[in-house]
Amino acid sequence: MSETSRPFRLVVNKPVQTVSVSGVYLITDQGDNLAERVCQALRGGVSVLQYRAKDKGRSACLAEGSELKRLCAAFGTALIVNDDVDLARELNADGVHLGQNDGTISEARAVLGPDKIVGKSTHNLDEALRAEQDGADYIGFGAMYPTESKVVSHLPGTAGLESIRKQIKIPVVAIGGITAGNACRVIEAGADALAVISSVLSSPRPDIAVAELVLLFNRVRPFPRGAVLSVAGSDSGGGAGIQADTKTITLLGSYAATVLTALTAQNTRGVSSIHGLPPTFVLDQLDTVLADIPIDVIKTGMLHTPAIIAALAERLLERKLMIPLVIDPVMVAKGGAALLEREAVQVFCDQLLPQAYLLTPNIPEAERLLGRAIRHEQEMEQAARDLHAMGAANVLVKGGHLTGRQSSDILFDGSQCHAFSSERFFTSNTHGTGCSYASAIAAFLAQGEPLLQAVEKAKKFISAAIRLARPLGKGHSPVNHYLAAQELS
Repeated sequence: MSETSRPFRLVVNKPVQTVSVSGVYLITDQGDNLAERVCQALRGGVSVLQYRAKDKGRSACLAEGSELKRLCAAFGTALIVNDDVDLARELNADGVHLGQNDGTISEARAVLGPDKIVGKSTHNLDEALRAEQDGADYIGFGAMYPTESKVVSHLPGTAGLESIRKQIKIPVVAIGGITAGNACRVIEAGADALAVISSVLSSPRPDIAVAELVLLFNRVRPFPRGAVLSVAGSDSGGGAGIQADTKTITLLGSYAATVLTALTAQNTRGVSSIHGLPPTFVLDQLDTVLADIPIDVIKTGMLHTPAIIAALAERLLERKLMIPLVIDPVMVAKGGAALLEREAVQVFCDQLLPQAYLLTPNIPEAERLLGRAIRHEQEMEQAARDLHAMGAANVLVKGGHLTGRQSSDILFDGSQCHAFSSERFFTSNTHGTGCSYASAIAAFLAQGEPLLQAVEKAKKFISAAIRLARPLGKGHSPVNHYLAAQELS
């Protein structure tokens, strides 16, 4: 998963910090099962955890804090204690965060030592400059938005953050009311980190909530922006499969890496033969790429066999940090050839589907996964909800196989359905549509677009790619990735 970390020197003769105050800065709440929820959140990519204990006895704080310290150490996450310097020392935490009235930075450093992190809450430029001059390692700045966690007396907002950003050299943690829905503006205003509480810890999937926020930081990076790993089969004709994925990801401005699952002898008229690769070699490719290249999103296409699906699912679960997974459940080629063995469907549903950040079936694929017919948009909506209930965090059911002047896709995000519609193009030039659509979504996610915007932009891309397709070969011609990417840009 991409990092926004950078070593920073703060005061003369102070050693360079090795802990990064960047990305998602999670503050604990007072709810039940805190350690369990924090553990899930850490898997999503939390950079800093701030332990804020309220109305608890010393022994309870030490016990809970020690468990959080253990979890943070396992995930390589910094543990910061809120306000209480003595508790930070007793826990051997990575540092302490001080409010405006919670003591001085020099006093905290005298207790904790020079190698620990000390942060300071600030609300305006004067406070921020003073904290920096006093030797703070980072500042908390806010509030960005009203929040229920405390009474907000200072609300500088994103405009205030933007106004101080160029004058503050140390990392800035934006605080107050930040959610996935408003985080983009905060990042664009210059935040190095986002302080969040309920938007993560009250989520049914804290890992997904964190991973979404982590990806948003890529929106301020230079192009190629973000990296996508495609795990799919090869199309020798170049219209679908890993070739279509690579074209799409690259043309849309992200870096593409690949893991091959199968080789096909294929052209626009169909698939003449398939050579599946050994699961061990599939995992070798996966491990080798992930050991070296920072991948933001994994996109899967043709997985072919139960053994490959099971091996991939197990390896992804073993990872300490999750990578958002966009799953295109490729089952049948455009020419009718089966690309997923019959026995693989149940393995897919049981082991891989529950790991999906986004599942993108077309109607025949959704019908096969659910074992029933889907005949109109209302049944598409219910199918998306039912596939979500099977474990996928988000589900996009694509309506290209229905009839009518409009082609609508239905996204269910766990709470509501969203429709994405375009003109329906009556053409046979649709080879690689599903692969390219899912890869486009993965690329936009990797570039820091929120899910709804990623799907919306990908829908425009694939609609243009179909509309601009030119006849090639004697069967189902491929879509036009090049002109569609040009038009979208």
